[in-house]
Amino acid sequence: QVQLVESGGGLVQGGGSLRLSCAASGRIVIVNDMDWYRQAPGLQRELVAAITRGGSTNYADSVKGRFTISRDNAKNTVYLQMDSLKPEDTAVYYCHAKALSMPLQVYDSWGQGIQVTVSS
Repeated sequence: QVQLVESGGGLVQGGGSLRLSCAASGRIVIVNDMDWYRQAPGLQRELVAAITRGGSTNYADSVKGRFTISRDNAKNTVYLQMDSLKPEDTAVYYCHAKALSMPLQVYDSWGQGIQVTVSS
């Protein structure tokens, strides 16, 4: 199995910044794609940002220019730097990763979610 643990959420004023981290652990051989999703109350979970192992990135239109996803392959960790935060960014943020782990199998794993609240 692969476990994902998120950290870095909290309450911030509009215009402020937060940095989320997500560390993967387990009998990992290699972690491939890593993503951040979010889910606001009453809404569907949506993809916020994604990054491949090679560093290619993809962002939701709503966060382009404000959020930056990055990763440290040596630490099996993905980050989400969130700047110029808006109240509409308020949501539970989830880390997601696809990883090859022992016994040799691809695991599609989710973190437990972390709350981000942006006040106006």
